[in-house]
Amino acid sequence: MKLLTLRTADGTGNGSTVAVRQDGDTLTEIPGFSDVGALLKDPNWETTAKAANGATHALYGADLAAVVPSPGKIICVGHNYRNHIKEMGREVPAHPTLFAKYAESLIGPNDDLALPQESDTVDWEAELAVVIGKAGRRIRESEAADHIAGYAVLNDISMRDYQFRTIQWLQGKTWEKSTPFGPALVTRDEFTPGPLMTSAVDGEVQQSTPTSDLVFTPEFLVSYISTIITLNPGDVIATGTPGGVGHAQDPKRYLQEGQVLVTTIEGLGQLTNRVVKEA
Repeated sequence: MKLLTLRTADGTGNGSTVAVRQDGDTLTEIPGFSDVGALLKDPNWETTAKAANGATHALYGADLAAVVPSPGKIICVGHNYRNHIKEMGREVPAHPTLFAKYAESLIGPNDDLALPQESDTVDWEAELAVVIGKAGRRIRESEAADHIAGYAVLNDISMRDYQFRTIQWLQGKTWEKSTPFGPALVTRDEFTPGPLMTSAVDGEVQQSTPTSDLVFTPEFLVSYISTIITLNPGDVIATGTPGGVGHAQDPKRYLQEGQVLVTTIEGLGQLTNRVVKEA
């Protein structure tokens, strides 16, 4: 099942968005839920979504928001693909490297990506996102899959100059309107990590790595992070990026105004974001 958050012109749902189920080229509203994050808070979200028969919309041309627009937590993992660890000159870590993003950084799968005035080293980082569907603390790795609602595509856009000002990365990782996320949450019964993930700038492929090539698996990350803090429905774990980032190239390459960044994971969908200079 594919679940999306649709922006509606007439304010259907709570505010101006509504959770929808994708049925081929049709989006079917799930009445009573303003977005996918709100839906996941219903303990029976999967049954509710499957049974929904609300108003319908065409997928083509739909105005999609970030699939979970306001997660309680966005926890990101650094150095989780061996080829990226190598290109950045690091050692394979014994434990996950964790940092955070905030909801204000998220944009929809086709929204413009804000290029800030303050940074000229804006880099791409294609990532597999895990979305939590059931709350838990100190979740066993063997039981972690039961807490995963599904997966989505995310690009952890990074302002490298700000990121490396200090040994803490947060200031380079959570710029406003910088992180495309979606297009859909694909439930875990329909997707298993493994298919190819790519990022391309103006049609030129920069990253291309199977999503199975992780140092720490989604199940391990759910278990590890939940040891520290309770994971709740709608929380997001961004599992790290593979090799091919612009900062590691010689010469270094960064996003420029007017370029189009396309991030794809086979089986999950595609993000297409035009780079626009922030006013």
